[in-house]
Amino acid sequence: MVTITMARQLALALPGTEVYNHFGKPAFRANGRTFATLWEPEQRMMVKLSVIDQSVFSAFNPSVIYPVPNKWGLQGCTFFELKDMREDMMTDALTTAWQAVMDKKPVKQPAKR
Repeated sequence: MVTITMARQLALALPGTEVYNHFGKPAFRANGRTFATLWEPEQRMMVKLSVIDQSVFSAFNPSVIYPVPNKWGLQGCTFFELKDMREDMMTDALTTAWQAVMDKKPVKQPAKR
């Protein structure tokens, strides 16, 4: 079982990660790109994976790891039910998502005036 606190700590342990408010949910980004969002009342975490990685993780247990049921799910957004999640699996998923955003060009920040 992964708790909300543990999920937050796992995400923030990845280098360069910061937490911010994304439509009322804690979200995690690095390199200017979001790679995960906590859905606290639902006890789940959305992790942005590639479609291939999504299918690999979902194959372990599709009732615990599954695509977000909308167009975002078709783009790799994947729900992880924390109460049924192993810590090592959550760590692997977050690391995979974090690495994907780190491999992209940094998002340019607007110039400060």
